[in-house]
Amino acid sequence: MKICVAGLGLIGGSLCMSLKRAGYKVDGWNRSPKPLKYALENGIIEDFAQNFCGYDIVFVALPPQATLDFINGTAFKDGALVSDICGVKGFIEKAVFSKPRNFSYVGCHPMAGKEVSGIENACAELFDGANMVITHSAHTNPFALQVLRSLTKAMGFGRLIECSAEVHDRKIAYTSQLAHIVSNAYVKDNEIESCFGFTGGSFQDMTRIAGVDEAVWSALYLENAENVSGKIASLITSLAEIKSAVDSGNAEKLRAVLKSGRVLFEESKLYNNSAEITVTVLNGAN
Repeated sequence: MKICVAGLGLIGGSLCMSLKRAGYKVDGWNRSPKPLKYALENGIIEDFAQNFCGYDIVFVALPPQATLDFINGTAFKDGALVSDICGVKGFIEKAVFSKPRNFSYVGCHPMAGKEVSGIENACAELFDGANMVITHSAHTNPFALQVLRSLTKAMGFGRLIECSAEVHDRKIAYTSQLAHIVSNAYVKDNEIESCFGFTGGSFQDMTRIAGVDEAVWSALYLENAENVSGKIASLITSLAEIKSAVDSGNAEKLRAVLKSGRVLFEESKLYNNSAEITVTVLNGAN
């Protein structure tokens, strides 16, 4: 089985390393030469790809529009599995399935990362115990889907989450994209300028992902704009409710508002199931 990873950043490099750890030989490709040179010199990849017609599996680890441009502009082997790792799925899936292809497409999204980027920070253990989301639809090739499931387990992921692209984009707007937006907005308060010595774990948790790469994340937000905008509106409503309770000076009202959030959060941990989602425990997940 010949595998190639196109896009050798943190995630792409870690895909290569986790697959190599599992016994696969992996080639690589990158838009700029420096990461490719680093990957070759450090044994992260076997060789660089000059064309993609010889590969059975191609992972595309590029930003959304670059991913689509790559898929549309590349010749793949007949029957190959092409899988992107973008943080938005509907945008890619709709375009790929809009016309006949000679390859099978299955979207995936590794739910793992670091605060730093670049192949220099890639590691074989990045996905150990993490969740992998795989999206599929009526157009998805069942054999290709099974191949990606097997590779997910081989790379060390702890859980496999399967759902539609629509469900993925709705969920990720809340669990990832809104979290980054809130963190980015939080640090725009003027108090950020002189808070040394006043910070603890809560501050670190709130600000850890504030320093987003605006080029990468703006593309993700805009390709999932309807979901992201809806989640922002919901958050504004909740914040306004809390602000109103604080402004009222009514302790009972404020306690009630805060309690409703606590109860919802606690219940979410007890009833975390959905007919829209399939969860399979793989390696070392609790």
